[in-house]
Amino acid sequence: MAIDNQKVAAVVVTFNRKNLLIECLDALLSQTYKLSSIIIIDNASTDGTYEILKEKGYLDKSVIDYVRLKENIGGAGGFHEGIRRGYEKGYDWLWIMDDDAEPKLDALEKLLNSEPARYKNTIGLTCLKVDKNGSIEKVHNGFYNFKKLKQESLSDDMYFKEFCKVQYSSFVGLLIKSEAIKYAGLPESGFFIWFDDVEYCIRLSKVGDIFLIRDSVIKHKDNIINEKRLSINDYWKGYYGTRNTIILNLKHGNKFFTIFYSTYKLFRMLFGIFYFNDDHKFIRIIYLLKAYYDGIFYKIGKRIDPIKYKDELKRKGVLND
Repeated sequence: MAIDNQKVAAVVVTFNRKNLLIECLDALLSQTYKLSSIIIIDNASTDGTYEILKEKGYLDKSVIDYVRLKENIGGAGGFHEGIRRGYEKGYDWLWIMDDDAEPKLDALEKLLNSEPARYKNTIGLTCLKVDKNGSIEKVHNGFYNFKKLKQESLSDDMYFKEFCKVQYSSFVGLLIKSEAIKYAGLPESGFFIWFDDVEYCIRLSKVGDIFLIRDSVIKHKDNIINEKRLSINDYWKGYYGTRNTIILNLKHGNKFFTIFYSTYKLFRMLFGIFYFNDDHKFIRIIYLLKAYYDGIFYKIGKRIDPIKYKDELKRKGVLND
């Protein structure tokens, strides 16, 4: 089948960011390579997402496939549902992205017209991610070092090449060949947030190759990537980051080394909380220990509810506005 005959569906997961979602949808609807469908997975938004989509006529467009979930199952759960839906509907490729992503109008065309798109072993193509100022966000693409149990970004010289092979990409502009899903399965919905994309790409990379296409550009508007330390308001995200990293390493790396290294890293993080200027040390320690325990014993799922977490902080009088 010629590359320009491929049926592509975008999968967008959203939660309470209706304005960013609108910007994302406008960019998707204006792509030079026309999408066959835009699957929107709404994680039970409460900010009027459905209402604004209806009011502005997006839901009247035949290309829009809107699904509102009964509860917030996190980005991981949302991508699991969206990719499953796209796969079952028989699209050739699925283009995965968060609601805070805004692809350039030729981003999809650049992916599909790239040289690696025609390689027999290619199962994924991904965009170059830039921030609001146009600077490259390097954390989104790279390789996973199981000897050091961490992500490693691409070296600067790799970004001068038209394309290069990567092991993982974030779910910000990752184009997946649907055929690969048959072998790699679906993203781990139990991660809730964070590292579901890296873990899934590690599985995908065992099926075939993923390439970063330099000239396919997508703007990413999430500021949290630039934060060195999480505020107490967002520390629940740190729980998922720590827990899911441990589970990823146990699943794909050496189990004994993962337990040893995770324990070493736990004590380093505890030391950091004690001796640096972190606020609310006791709360941070409790959730860090819980993340370590749940990771080691593979306790996945929505173990920390963000709303209940913030309600608890309010009761304790520590939630920052």
